[in-house]
Amino acid sequence: MNHPTYLLDRIENKDSHTLAAYREAGGYSALEKVLKSMSPADVIDEIKASGLRGRGGAGFPTGLKWSFMPDPEKDTRPRHLAVNADESEPGTCKDRVLMREDPHGLVEGTLIACYAMRCQAAYIYVRGEYRLPYQRVQAAIDEAREAGLVGENIAGSGFSCEIYMHKGAGAYICGEETGLMESLEGKRGHPRPKPPFPAGFGLWGRPTTVNNVETIFNAPFIIDRGADWFRTMGSEKSPGNFLCGISGQVERPGVYELPLGMPAREILEKVAGGVWKQRKLKAWIPGGSSTGFQRPETIDTPMDHDSLKAMGSMFGTGAMIILDETASIVRSARVLLDFYEHESCGQCSQCREGTQWLAQIFRRIEIGEGRMEDIQLLEDLANGMAPGKTICALSDAAAIPTHSVVRNFRDELEEYVREGGHPDYRQGRVLEETTS
Repeated sequence: MNHPTYLLDRIENKDSHTLAAYREAGGYSALEKVLKSMSPADVIDEIKASGLRGRGGAGFPTGLKWSFMPDPEKDTRPRHLAVNADESEPGTCKDRVLMREDPHGLVEGTLIACYAMRCQAAYIYVRGEYRLPYQRVQAAIDEAREAGLVGENIAGSGFSCEIYMHKGAGAYICGEETGLMESLEGKRGHPRPKPPFPAGFGLWGRPTTVNNVETIFNAPFIIDRGADWFRTMGSEKSPGNFLCGISGQVERPGVYELPLGMPAREILEKVAGGVWKQRKLKAWIPGGSSTGFQRPETIDTPMDHDSLKAMGSMFGTGAMIILDETASIVRSARVLLDFYEHESCGQCSQCREGTQWLAQIFRRIEIGEGRMEDIQLLEDLANGMAPGKTICALSDAAAIPTHSVVRNFRDELEEYVREGGHPDYRQGRVLEETTS
């Protein structure tokens, strides 16, 4: 199970969050290389050659995304980078580790990305609950500015870039790139229709690129060690390592750095110690709640973008959630749909009404008031919500788990309807969590 790592190599160092420790570990050498010997186009070409794909959910090629920014010779508007540190997808807890333990890695990656896209400013949007990670990144920015690495004429290179922190208020919808930009502008976090796309009309109507924390964090390693090195890890179409946050009913939950393409079974059994209490696997979610409930027979699927897509799911944020044989899929789905109902911004009727109805139907099936026709109703409602029928993907994120339950665990839905709901209700026990 030995495999090369790099993303988490520095976090065990003493005071890893400080500039001194980061410098001692070779930090900012990639930025120095960029400023001294690479053009912005060279940087983008290297990121393209590496095959780095976004680690925030969609898996879009990062270098290609950077290249979408308009030619500065033809478009002289100021341009910006927005770093998505909202990390609100249920089951996802990887970016906070990087921000808390190695914040200068994010600062250096942000500066390299801004240099490549000729951005004058970057905005790091952090979810409000991440108090310590926020403080650590802000302290790292302050240290870097004091050292001449942030601000005007960085390291005497003529390149100037400012980095600003912005604290969100805990809204899931602000993890969507246009909702994030609306929030940064001081408005409600309501996603914008696309087009126009952020590269042409983003923050304050200016060219903007939005990248996830882990995506940006990869950039210094690629520049320092080269695209060929990066491609020695992971799979052919999904190179590099990823941070796998595995949670749920496992022996060793946590955040692990693993190569893309590692089979999910190997991650579960060898990395996370297997399903806890020597129980059997009932279901798993590959990449955060919006990637759906999968049957245990699919656990041999490689954890990479294309393999999971072929299996009928998505890589998402790489956050695996494990459910054992005692878990209730119906209750788990109801909890998720309660979340999506609460987090819908309400702009689109399919999402505003659909999430409420899905939550209500799962609820009544759970408490023993379900009907057999409710199963088809769940599917019909989800069909009306996705794919791509609303301004943003929150509606899809609620519909996908619903479809997966109907497709993969219809037998449990039918059992709950026939037998009178969750066993707690059948036996006269109602847990506090079910009454929320």
